[in-house]
Amino acid sequence: MTYTAHIQKLPRYYLPQDFKVTTWEALEPFFKELLDRPLNSLSDLQQWLHDSSEVEAAISEDACWRQIKMTCDTENKELEKAFEFFVLEIQPRIQPYADALNKKLVNCPFTAELDPAQYHTYLRSVKKNIELFREENIPLQADLGVLQQQYGQITGRMTITHNGQEYTLQQAAKFLQSKDRSERETVYRSIQERRLQDKEALNELFSKLLEKRHQVALNAGFANYRDFKFKELGRFDYSPEECTQFQEGVKHHVLPLVNEIYRHKQTKLGVDTLRPWDLDAEPAGLEPLRPFKTGEELLQKSIAVLEKLNPFFADCFRTMQTMGHFDLESRKGKAPGGYNCPLAESGAPFIFMNAAGQMDDVTTMVHEGGHAVHSFLAHPLELTAFKEYPMEIAEVASMAMELFTMDHWEPFFDNAEELKRAKQHQLERAITIFPWIATIDKFQHWIYTHPGHSLEERAAAWTAILQEFSTDVLDVSGLDAYRQYSWQRQLHLFEVPFYYIEYGIAQLGAIGLWMQYKQNPQQALDNYMNALSLGGTRTLPELYEAAGLKFDFSPAHIKTLMEFVKAEMDKL
Repeated sequence: MTYTAHIQKLPRYYLPQDFKVTTWEALEPFFKELLDRPLNSLSDLQQWLHDSSEVEAAISEDACWRQIKMTCDTENKELEKAFEFFVLEIQPRIQPYADALNKKLVNCPFTAELDPAQYHTYLRSVKKNIELFREENIPLQADLGVLQQQYGQITGRMTITHNGQEYTLQQAAKFLQSKDRSERETVYRSIQERRLQDKEALNELFSKLLEKRHQVALNAGFANYRDFKFKELGRFDYSPEECTQFQEGVKHHVLPLVNEIYRHKQTKLGVDTLRPWDLDAEPAGLEPLRPFKTGEELLQKSIAVLEKLNPFFADCFRTMQTMGHFDLESRKGKAPGGYNCPLAESGAPFIFMNAAGQMDDVTTMVHEGGHAVHSFLAHPLELTAFKEYPMEIAEVASMAMELFTMDHWEPFFDNAEELKRAKQHQLERAITIFPWIATIDKFQHWIYTHPGHSLEERAAAWTAILQEFSTDVLDVSGLDAYRQYSWQRQLHLFEVPFYYIEYGIAQLGAIGLWMQYKQNPQQALDNYMNALSLGGTRTLPELYEAAGLKFDFSPAHIKTLMEFVKAEMDKL
């Protein structure tokens, strides 16, 4: 199949060409018309679905731009106000209409005639939304939308001063690669101390979020927010029990490999004990990897890498570059983290990150690039709702791209030894992230099934779970004050609750695709693009099957994949 990155902005047939989301009064007539329109035939229903989809795309893109602009500049009060206006004034008023339109669709006699191959997952999701909708949750969800953004505002202001110069925490992280061990320790402690300055503010923010989330769950008839969120996230294909299995698999089959990686690191560095500030360091005589200097260089080298893997992937980046859809470099006042934001009308997504010239930035760039390719591949699907794919496949798109591109990283590393080190770094990262994923996931299960817990109980639960998935090779003595609050650096806990195990499930899928790639690169890339171009029109097991994968995160499957990665690491 031929894919093209020459993306077409969706044509408008229902909304006026120049329509912008400004006020609820301007938007409401379209919802009223859709709600009142008679549906007397299958073709009436199909036209109605297309018109609804057009409205959804316009609103979604508007909301995305408000968020993008605000995260690019958290200190701009106008941008913050524009975002809050949408969350408080527009979104809450859409929700009752969305519920009424969902009911209209489900109750329409012609819905039964829609092609089940295309519509099954969408209709399943619509029915789930009807079941969960409660009028009294609308103001709570609006409050949550505003509160969640406060995390970025608090953390976006965090900087440290080192050698008389101010750095964002992302920029300061490069000193953790310093040859000077005392400098690494100083910077590590400075970063942790800076985080601790806001520990009360973040604890307080989190408690407010928990309280409102729990109330949302109670209002919808659930005993706790975990059970509500599993339903809301559309986790139709696995349950909390499988998450526990995943955690056990990590403990028994990944932690031993992490221990081995860290022991090797300790030997290489020639240190008596391995400390957290040693993890990014290189042995004496080896310079830290510096794959690029500027955001522009990162972009051009990434395009060169993607060109070698598959020219279509590179074309996606070129299209985004032409449209100005990148903001790559770290700076003060910019929200932390990185994301790819799909834009429902434009089609070409936006990539946001905080690059500071490090190896991890290359990984982030190709990771978000995988998401971007997914956006391009799903864009031609008929309805906006078809492009809403589950995160467990979305993260396969990004994590597989990290592994696929490794053999083509020469633009970043012009000698063989550096390339080998970069690949080693990537594979180690692919493994060492698993215990953290299991930790965050187990912590979320505890938090939401223990509503009303005290701050002391929260800290104790976190510390116990963190210990359970910690390697005994890493010496963390004397760092309890930092470790007790280390959950606060995970923005997902604040902004996208329960979204984290997806990374673990998807990393297993990505490793499975990489296994395919090692045997037959073209077949693996075909499977990858075939699965991603289905968007959300198939169930998770079907999407994995389209990629030539098993949807399985049992301990036995984890063991098989870890053995493969171990063999690949040994080759390096």
